[in-house]
Amino acid sequence: MTNAEKFFEKIKDKKVAFIGIGVSHTDVIRQFAEKGIYVEARDRSDREKLGETADILEKSGAVLKLGDGYLDGIDEADIVFRTPGMNWWNPTLCELRRNGKAITSEMEVFFDLCPCKKYAVTGSDGKTTTTTLISEFLAAEGKTVHKGGNIGRALLPIIEDIKDDDCAVVELSSFQLISMRTSPDVAVVTNVAPNHLDVHKDMEEYIEAKRNILRHQTAFSLTVLNRDNVITRSMAELVRGELRWFSHLEEVRNGAFLRGDGMLCYSDHGKITELFHRSEIKIPGLHNVENYLTAIAATWGEVSVETMHSVAKNFGGVEHRIELCREFEGVKWYNDSIATSPTRTIAGLSCFDRKIILLAGGYDKKIPYAPLAPSLIEKVKLLILCGPTAPKIAKALQEHPDYDGSPEMIFVEDLEEAVSTAYAYAEEGDIVALSPASASFDRYRNFELRGKHFKELVSKIGQIDGMTAEELWPDYK
Repeated sequence: MTNAEKFFEKIKDKKVAFIGIGVSHTDVIRQFAEKGIYVEARDRSDREKLGETADILEKSGAVLKLGDGYLDGIDEADIVFRTPGMNWWNPTLCELRRNGKAITSEMEVFFDLCPCKKYAVTGSDGKTTTTTLISEFLAAEGKTVHKGGNIGRALLPIIEDIKDDDCAVVELSSFQLISMRTSPDVAVVTNVAPNHLDVHKDMEEYIEAKRNILRHQTAFSLTVLNRDNVITRSMAELVRGELRWFSHLEEVRNGAFLRGDGMLCYSDHGKITELFHRSEIKIPGLHNVENYLTAIAATWGEVSVETMHSVAKNFGGVEHRIELCREFEGVKWYNDSIATSPTRTIAGLSCFDRKIILLAGGYDKKIPYAPLAPSLIEKVKLLILCGPTAPKIAKALQEHPDYDGSPEMIFVEDLEEAVSTAYAYAEEGDIVALSPASASFDRYRNFELRGKHFKELVSKIGQIDGMTAEELWPDYK
């Protein structure tokens, strides 16, 4: 009997409640319900907003609890799965914990039951690309890879299909990690900078959540840390197993580094192996060189240099990350909707060899924008701002001592007006990029929808004037 089979047998008579009907829960709810377990699917959204999903879950046997009173009576459940987006300190969750209820998550249970080697990646920036690169490396080497977590796919629904010699590669957010009490075989921290301070109590709680990825490792685990980041460097004191570094600034004794001549290298306790030159990496930017260094350090000894080199030359990147979505009338349009923080926008701006037209602003995560100002001055010729963070970004720029009125700033109401304004100002040879330095939640459920909307708007340049949002993008709602 596998661990998964034992788990489902153990809870077959329990009442299980799922808070949140989203990407990470829909398939899990169906999985539990179809096994005959009593399942409640609870969500603040009403049935009309959930649409077909509500019908699918109800047909599977789940009991729906929707709308404003979606948490009413939840204390009757034996096990509660929280969505990662629900604050760990939510009063209802705190009360349930005080009453001895089991509060868990899809990823926590997956970690407990997964029979194969687990790689997990966290950080403020670069998580998704690094997770994807590790997956690409292992798959190209012939491994069966299960990629998921915060990257958009729940893995618990396929737990019974995963074999001992497979690999699970997951991206973990601070919201998932804050309650984790199990760590992966290979833990990777790309970097840590202020982020999600609208949800976490403070920066210290955010950092402690990130530390959880390696806090419960064993002496036989592997940890990969960013040597160039002060916070990640300090995490070395927690490492119990093997520690590997990555750095684009200095040679490391054990790990991957970027040499001064542009060559990516690996040092195995001082024995240096040259890998390939940064110019051979298909996706642009120093931050992507760092992502490769991270993935190399995480898979060294399991993936050949030839495989790594092949992926570097052929992998075209992940959607919404410095994604060239159109070239029209001599102007290149880039979608970098993943840039939900200033540090991510700074990294995106570094990819361009000229000053660009930048579209920025969005939901306010209560993080500082002063660090963004120098990059705006150096890399931006026109700054188009919208959303709640627009005045904060403008203030940070205006208060910088080197700001002399350039870049010019234009405030707009929404993304449609931002794109049409950029089109009106852009000249042949210009670059326009959506790199918001802000989350999307003021108008979109996630950064992916914001990026898709941007690409749809860009595809219809020349037709925008006089068209409604619904005409421009039928899925706007």
